[in-house]
Amino acid sequence: MSFAASVLTLYPEMFPGALGLSLAGRALEAGTWSLEAIQIRDFATDRHRTVDDTPAGGGAGMVMRADVLAKAIDHASPPGDPRPRLLMSPRGRPLTQAHVRDLAAGPGVVILCGRFEGVDQRLIEARGLEEVSIGDFILSGGEPAALVLLDAVVRLLPGVMGNAVSGEEESFENGLLEHPHYTRPQEFEGRPIPEVLTSGNHKRIAEWRRAEAEKLTRERRPDLLATHPLVK
Repeated sequence: MSFAASVLTLYPEMFPGALGLSLAGRALEAGTWSLEAIQIRDFATDRHRTVDDTPAGGGAGMVMRADVLAKAIDHASPPGDPRPRLLMSPRGRPLTQAHVRDLAAGPGVVILCGRFEGVDQRLIEARGLEEVSIGDFILSGGEPAALVLLDAVVRLLPGVMGNAVSGEEESFENGLLEHPHYTRPQEFEGRPIPEVLTSGNHKRIAEWRRAEAEKLTRERRPDLLATHPLVK
């Protein structure tokens, strides 16, 4: 069974976007995964197709209505649907590579893309939405975040990457940032490829790559080292 993604959005024309190109696009065309973009406004009940209202208690902006979103989610994910229901939100749990791998191993995802000031909390609780964040910054809506999440997941689906090993030494896969990469020409503007990489000694190459990964992680993401058992 292929990986099935359903995205609830006010802007279905944003999909598949970049997901229709390169590895993800070829996999989509091949049926390795499927993508359904659902217009939330189709579930509004008034002639203006209203999906939001003023926040209870006052304040700026608008809040997406629980009743409209519930109908959209129930349409996309009826009882018995095993797929996790995600809400792209800056207050959500940070997306990690481990989470991406868990999602890629599953049957798919249902993603709600928030807009305006956010989503009625009662809808989040009533439909069991898991809030997910792609970083400590604010976007205009959840659609770009959904595209990022799906890109990260789809590339890990079986057969999408030409070489499965490609995904095993990337940043975050082993708790460290990825080591530097080099290719031809042998020398570029006076900068040669490190000698060890052309030595043919695989043990030395592995040790060098590990040391460089630890060095980069220590310089750029020392927070990762705090949870890495093999790095002092």
